[in-house]
Amino acid sequence: MATDATRTGDEPRTIDASGTVDDARTDDETRVSDVPAGTAPDNEPPSTVEPAGAARDGTFWAWTALGLVVVVVLAALTRYLEQNVPEWAEGTGVEDIGAAIEYPVYAILLGLLGNVAVTLLGWRDRIAAAFRTEFFIKTGLVLLGASINLAVIASAAGPAIAQAILLISGVFLFTWWLAGRFGLDDKLRALLASAVSICGVSAAIAAAGAVRARREQLAYTASLVIVFALPSIFILPWLADVFGLSDAVAGAWIGGNIDTTAAVTAAGALAGEEALQIASIVKVTQNALMGVVAVALTAYFTLRVERQPGAARPGLGELWRRFPKFVLGFVAASVIATWYLDAAGADGKATIAIVNDLRVWFLILAFVSIGLEVRVASLREAGWRPVAVFASATVFNLALALALASLLFRNFAA
Repeated sequence: MATDATRTGDEPRTIDASGTVDDARTDDETRVSDVPAGTAPDNEPPSTVEPAGAARDGTFWAWTALGLVVVVVLAALTRYLEQNVPEWAEGTGVEDIGAAIEYPVYAILLGLLGNVAVTLLGWRDRIAAAFRTEFFIKTGLVLLGASINLAVIASAAGPAIAQAILLISGVFLFTWWLAGRFGLDDKLRALLASAVSICGVSAAIAAAGAVRARREQLAYTASLVIVFALPSIFILPWLADVFGLSDAVAGAWIGGNIDTTAAVTAAGALAGEEALQIASIVKVTQNALMGVVAVALTAYFTLRVERQPGAARPGLGELWRRFPKFVLGFVAASVIATWYLDAAGADGKATIAIVNDLRVWFLILAFVSIGLEVRVASLREAGWRPVAVFASATVFNLALALALASLLFRNFAA
């Protein structure tokens, strides 16, 4: 596998299950990820393979260090805005908006601004080795597992798990089918379907590792998640009030629809304390099923999508190689945190809070890197079809989640 050391910055890069970047391929391989983000492949020619083991001299490391400084500075500015904007907006007409906007928005916007700046300076490709999106976000997602207390999920296990399984299955299959009708390639289909049905960017990252999606496809999906999640923070609590939903049903509806945990928390808080509790439990339950979907996607793409006609059936070794192994860390962190909280009691919450804060830092670094890596030309090539698919799937998700929440949580008592 070629490294980033000799990249010109124009080649497509795919996300490997191990968290590394796949820049090269053999002459007899073709990748769906090498075509524009919104199109299906058509026997494209193989790309040129970069020299393996290219030297990394002092100049390379100096530019990489500069790139890391850029990423860290933008991340620190993101954290500063996240913590201070609500206070600045307090008492103004934009107080609710200031309080609701979370770090992914600031991080990606600052990353995009930084992208423009380093491109104009001619630094972008020289410092690109510091944009370690996979490392940052997969570390953050492993730490996210510590916030998923299995004991809390058990308190609403029946309806929450039932809703999560039915909702994820229904929305994923609908999005997969619709994206196929629109002619999107299978890797982008997997990212969109995972994001809208499970937990937004986190699920898209897990799917990207399983199917080895293109970086631009992940950036495109992450942008769609944030664009659709922000208005949902205000629209869903308002609709819950218009429909006269109980707090439990409203919470289950919010938790089953909004694609980022931070946005779910904001919307749940607007809907009420009980709604917030139920929304959090439902979202956490869906998050916990992320690993199951990653396993399924790994098997499907290995055994069917990328299997050449006449080729031998891939064995368990190939499935293991393709499986996004950070998911195991995610599950382990959840199990360890659950055990630790049970053993340490109230004192353990302070430790988990430190882990959660560290997780936020890694995710901020990841979102900044996504903004720095985005290439406008690649996003433009994707066109309107992924947006139409994501919007349609969101509407379907709203309807199905409302039906399931009304059925499963109508008599729920916290």
